[in-house]
Amino acid sequence: MIVITAPTGNIGNQVLHTLLDEAPAHGEALRVVVRDPAKLSAPLRARVDVVPGSHRDPQVVDRAFAGADAVLWIVPPDPAAPTLESAYSGFTRAAARAFTAHGVRHVVGVSALGGGTPLAGRAGLVTASLAMDDLIASTGVAYRALACPSFMENLLGEVGSLRDEGVFTDTCAADRKAPSASTRDIAAAAARLLLDRSWSGTGEVPVLGPEDLSPDDMARVMSETLGRPVRYERRSYEALAAELTGHGLGDAFVQGLIEMKRAKEEGLDDGVPRTPATASPTTFRAWCELVLRPAMAG
Repeated sequence: MIVITAPTGNIGNQVLHTLLDEAPAHGEALRVVVRDPAKLSAPLRARVDVVPGSHRDPQVVDRAFAGADAVLWIVPPDPAAPTLESAYSGFTRAAARAFTAHGVRHVVGVSALGGGTPLAGRAGLVTASLAMDDLIASTGVAYRALACPSFMENLLGEVGSLRDEGVFTDTCAADRKAPSASTRDIAAAAARLLLDRSWSGTGEVPVLGPEDLSPDDMARVMSETLGRPVRYERRSYEALAAELTGHGLGDAFVQGLIEMKRAKEEGLDDGVPRTPATASPTTFRAWCELVLRPAMAG
C-alpha cells in the first residue's frame, strides 16, 4: 500500500497518475489523502482508496497510514502560517507519530537543496523544509528527501507578464547561473523510489535538471520557443516583499521566501555536483515547449 498526500497538487498529481499505471504490476494498492475528494475525477476515485481531510490532522493520518508500507509526503504551501516551523514541522508532527504507530517503513518527501551547507540555517523556507526532513528521519523510517532547486513551473506565475509585456522578474543577478528542475522529473524520481523500496536509512536524492541557466539564458530560450522577445528584469528584495505583503501573504512566509532567495543568490543550490545520478532529463527548452507555450496560448 502506497499513500499519496497532496494528490491534486502539481507533483502529487503527477506521481498519482504514474503509479496508477505502474503500481498494479508491482502488487501495490494506492491510497490518497485529499482535503476535497471532488477535485479528483470520479474514474480516478474509483481506482484508489480515498481518505478525506487534511494530512495535518492526527485523525486523518491515523486512518491514512493504517496498513501503509510507503508514503509520499508533500507539505502544501501555507502563506498564512504564523511561523515557518508551524508550516513545515508543525504540519508534519502528527504524521511523524503515525509513521511510527503504524509501522510505515518508507517515506519519500519533497524538500530542497542546501542541507549541510553553511547557508542551511538562514535560508528561510528551505531551512524549515530541512528541519522537517530531520523530524521525519528521527522516526526511524527509511527516508529519502528529494532535494530540489527552484521549479521551472515557478515561471507559470509570470504568464501574464510574459504575454502582455514579454518580461519576467526575479531577485537574482541576470547572469547568475543556477539549477532548476521540472516537476515532472521530481515526480518521476518520487515514483521510482516508491515502487522500488530496496533502499534503507536516510538520505537525499538531488534532482538538479540537466543544466545550470541564468535568467538571461532563460530569456533567450523563451524568446526562441515562444517566437517573441522575452527579457529579464531584476527586482529588489524589498519590492518583492512589498508586493507579496500587498497580496495578503503573511509576514512569516514573505520573510521566509526572501531569506530563501538571498541564500540561493549566495550559493545555496550550488553544492551538489551534477552527475548521471543527480541530473534529471527535462531541459528548460523542452519544458517551455511542453508547458509554458501551451500556458501562454491559454
